[in-house]
Amino acid sequence: MDKKYYTNERSLQILISLLKQHKIRKCVLSPGATNITLVASLQQDSWFECYSSVDERSAAYIACGLAAESGEPVVLSCTGATASRNYLSGLTEAYYRKLPILAVTSTQEINRIGHHIAQVIDRRSIQNDVVLLSEYIPVTKDDTDEWSNIIKINRALLELCHRGGGPVHLNVETTYSRDFSVKELPQARMIHRIMPQDDFPELPKGRIAVFIGAHQKFTDLETATLDAFCARWDAVVFTDHTSGYKGKYRVPVSILASQENDYCELTSMDLLVHIGEVSGGYIGMRPCTVWRVNPDGELRDSYHKLACVFEMEEQIFFEHYADSTSSVRHSYLDTCWEELRTTWAKVPEKTLPFSNVWIARETAYRIPENSVLFLGILNTLRTWNYFDIPDSVYAYANTGGFGIDGYISSFVGASLIHLDKLYFCVAGDLAFFYDMNVLGNRHVGRNIRILLVNNGKGTEFRNYFHNGSDFGEDADKYIAAGGHYGNKSNQLVRHYAEDLGYEYFSAHNKEEYLQYIEHFLSSEITDHPMLFEVFTTNNDESEAIRMVRNLNVSTKGVLRNMVKDMFGEKGVQIAKRVLKR
Repeated sequence: MDKKYYTNERSLQILISLLKQHKIRKCVLSPGATNITLVASLQQDSWFECYSSVDERSAAYIACGLAAESGEPVVLSCTGATASRNYLSGLTEAYYRKLPILAVTSTQEINRIGHHIAQVIDRRSIQNDVVLLSEYIPVTKDDTDEWSNIIKINRALLELCHRGGGPVHLNVETTYSRDFSVKELPQARMIHRIMPQDDFPELPKGRIAVFIGAHQKFTDLETATLDAFCARWDAVVFTDHTSGYKGKYRVPVSILASQENDYCELTSMDLLVHIGEVSGGYIGMRPCTVWRVNPDGELRDSYHKLACVFEMEEQIFFEHYADSTSSVRHSYLDTCWEELRTTWAKVPEKTLPFSNVWIARETAYRIPENSVLFLGILNTLRTWNYFDIPDSVYAYANTGGFGIDGYISSFVGASLIHLDKLYFCVAGDLAFFYDMNVLGNRHVGRNIRILLVNNGKGTEFRNYFHNGSDFGEDADKYIAAGGHYGNKSNQLVRHYAEDLGYEYFSAHNKEEYLQYIEHFLSSEITDHPMLFEVFTTNNDESEAIRMVRNLNVSTKGVLRNMVKDMFGEKGVQIAKRVLKR
């Protein structure tokens, strides 16, 4: 008989690799066909300490004893059918005693559930007091599966000892492969969780940046701490308008990261520290390694390079790595801002069409000091992120659920907190009409000003890079929902706004816009709330974005696009390896 090594099933290779890296070696194995691929791979690796138990109920209790006495996590493995049901009592014991037991149940593909196929039972729902976490691990067929399974398995292994610990469940799909020829176990990416009391790892050498998604307002102390971190490590802070950070090392990077024919070297870094929540900026980064810092301690792997999660307040993290006695460095920051200014200077003044892009260019920097700006999602947030706003202006967008259905109401709600402060909102027409009833709310104050960009449809779906644009004018029927709400009526919103007591004005071109913008941006609170309706076309909107996204050109950027055109997304991955990031 040929000597057996590891299975060729990639999901199980990932599991075994991560078990070893997380130093989990004790295993209680029960017999069966569905778990042969795992059991046979474990038993040939002398690193693991394996025990056999025919009775799965007994196996679970053996694991309880092993875990309690050794203080180490213990792995359980069983086959399909009812074998896993016999783990329930032992796992319940482990749950209430917080014993770190990993129950690995092997399964056929779950789409067989409910079709009278032998030994297929439904494990998708687990009782509340049996395990802390249950994850399904499908067969790894491609890079996306591999990334997802690596995250889920890391999450499960970390949960065994997280916040007191307890049992965890993995339901792992198998193909019953009989190929055990893999001699060298491929390494899977391990993710560490760092708690405040743990030893902190050293920062990697090389370029360091921070990226902030949507974030609560920074206090002065939090800003100073982040600035001190950047000063020591020559780091920068990449932001969008929802990031909440107004410190010295801020870089509003969207316009640089959006260039279609440029390979922006500034967004490549050795370490990216990721803080905040969901960003609606769609800002691409190319980190070698990512450290996420958040009190929730969750594995959020936006860039597929997550290595450490620091479960702590950001200030604790930045204070640890900052050093007030070190020399201040800002060469990375200076380079970024030099590139930003150069790129902004290329935005055409006269030929840029009348659009959200042109409006943002003419308006963003003029928002009155100490006011608040609410931005609609997608097209509005994208185009306004291309340009900077004053440091004293704080911006929001509903990037959490990322829907169009309530940000006018969110805007009005925020404006009720400080009736002596100006609140500006930039809204697309579909979102405006979706949520327009809030304008009639009797609590609305004189401090709100709404800029309604009305192009008569969801112009996002007609932008040249969106797949909706493939359908041309036909997209307006249902995809872009054109022609609703008066079909760009010049009177509908006017009557509605004025009847509700708003001061209303409108613009169809640049000249008309400039005629009213000074009044709209007046720093004084006027007698009435304002609504400024601006009429644009989807063709102008799309062309303006195309122009702004093609300001910079580099050899790497052109090469990347050529490869993508020739070979698709897989070709882009090859190009990245050739370009070394």
